Amino acid sequence: MNSGERMTISKTLRQPLLAVVGALVLGGCASTNDDPRDPWEGYNRAMYSFNEGVDKTVFKPLAIGYDEVAPLPVKVTIGNFFGNIEDVWTGVNNLLQGKGGDGMSDLGRVLINSTLGIFGVFDVATEMGIEKHDEDLGQTLAVWGVGDGPYFVVPFFGPRTLRDAAALPADLYGNSWAQPADIAARNSATGLKLVHTRATLLGADRAASQGSLDKYVYIRDFYLQQRRYEVYDGQPPRERFDDARAPAAEHHAIHAIEADGVAVGAMRLELAGLTGNRP
Repeated sequence: MNSGERMTISKTLRQPLLAVVGALVLGGCASTNDDPRDPWEGYNRAMYSFNEGVDKTVFKPLAIGYDEVAPLPVKVTIGNFFGNIEDVWTGVNNLLQGKGGDGMSDLGRVLINSTLGIFGVFDVATEMGIEKHDEDLGQTLAVWGVGDGPYFVVPFFGPRTLRDAAALPADLYGNSWAQPADIAARNSATGLKLVHTRATLLGADRAASQGSLDKYVYIRDFYLQQRRYEVYDGQPPRERFDDARAPAAEHHAIHAIEADGVAVGAMRLELAGLTGNRP
């Protein structure tokens, strides 16, 4: 990388970073807090801008290159391999939530894919009709009665609730427990997983940008609604939209989600962030 390229990257990263610092300094003087679920909106918007800058400078270019170079069978194989590792953590969380049948099914998937699927390279379990689930520690804490807490944008990892942000370190470890002992190999595997995950989100940017005039609000509302959907395994209780906990903005977001199934899939991938929870 030449000096001109380094200066360009430095400048691109500096702008969102200054926005974060400015928000922290001025957050007590001005606020755009119109949503009780997002009391830290000033900070969250700044961190959202910072994450966007880092993604535009680092992750997205790498993902585009990977997507263009890697053949589709190779990308499917990589996704299957990391997904098999993550099924272990999904199974553990299903068991912790008291869903013994689902938990044993997840661990059965790991056994089948690790043997017949050659260390998870092939997703034989899905072909056999064994459902793949999507669970993490944040959902487990919710089942145990821990409240969402405020909306919180995590540096580099994107939208979370405070509960899910607290669970993030355990989820990161749980989804990458099978790591090579060699440091260089471990770093290479982590990098490959990050780039592969980001490559699956390349189609999500347009859906998010077209979903609303305010992309931050669109992503926030979608994340909170989708997260609630996941916690209740697709069957959340009905809400009253005149309640302070469910502002009118969320009502409109839900109708937009229901009206565009393609955008739902793309946005769900984007909101997965780079944790690798949903390859």
